[in-house]
Amino acid sequence: MRVLTPLGIEAALRAIDARAADDSEVRRQTELALTQARYEARLARRQYDAVDPDNRLVAAELERRWNDRLVEVQRIEDQLAALATAKTAMPSTEERARLMSLGADIEALWQHPGATAETRKRILRTAIVEIVAKVLGDTIDLVVHWQGGDHTRLTIPKNRTGRHRWTTEAETGDLIRALARQQPDAGIAAILNRCGKHTGKGNTWTESRVRSHRSAHGIAVYRDGEMAERGELTLEQTAQCLAVSKMTVLRLIGSGAIPARQACKGAPWAIPEAELAGLDTRTALARRPQPQDPGQQVFVFQ
Repeated sequence: MRVLTPLGIEAALRAIDARAADDSEVRRQTELALTQARYEARLARRQYDAVDPDNRLVAAELERRWNDRLVEVQRIEDQLAALATAKTAMPSTEERARLMSLGADIEALWQHPGATAETRKRILRTAIVEIVAKVLGDTIDLVVHWQGGDHTRLTIPKNRTGRHRWTTEAETGDLIRALARQQPDAGIAAILNRCGKHTGKGNTWTESRVRSHRSAHGIAVYRDGEMAERGELTLEQTAQCLAVSKMTVLRLIGSGAIPARQACKGAPWAIPEAELAGLDTRTALARRPQPQDPGQQVFVFQ
């Protein structure tokens, strides 16, 4: 908008002149076509007049050609007459004044409810001389040359293969990749929705959308027993293994007695089974750091 605003009035004038020039060019091309058609009709008549009347086959062919040329002349004459009688849809005085006011305020024209994408493209084509692009590694260096000699330099990241305007955020994609090693697609969708994550188009996640994302990015589906193969336990399995409650396991995780990882808040815990060997839960809980104020209590939530 900053660059286009000074060019608004000039763009408005060019739009009016371009419309008039287009109408004049159409009329001129039609007149040239009529001149050519009349010449070809006269030539066909001379050829017909010069043929020997006794040569009926040649005479019939030349007569047919002459008739075709006359039909073409009549068609172009009708077209030219229609152009002459038709009212040229040029703006009136009031419309011209309105267009000039819009030309002085490009932003109002750009944001006008009636402005379509094609209208905005025409504005840009009028105001921009050329755009020079140079690929530099993972970025594209753009130099926009405007009418009047001004220019704007832009640097934008280069799209990677498979990326587009509806691409899911990289953080969400990484989260799906991590959760796919712990949860089936339905569970992943539920966790993503609880975390407020959305698809590239702003939709909530469903089982089918998670499956589609996995397929597009080559992420394998979760298999039952996969965590056990890696020697990892869930929160419930750890509680059963230690014969304690889940809240006790959470307190042990919070105190650092049990190393565990969680892809995000609300995601399943992954606890190495090897770290539980020889763990004394009472001793671990007794070593937890105590609050300095006796009136305070420490709570660890999942």
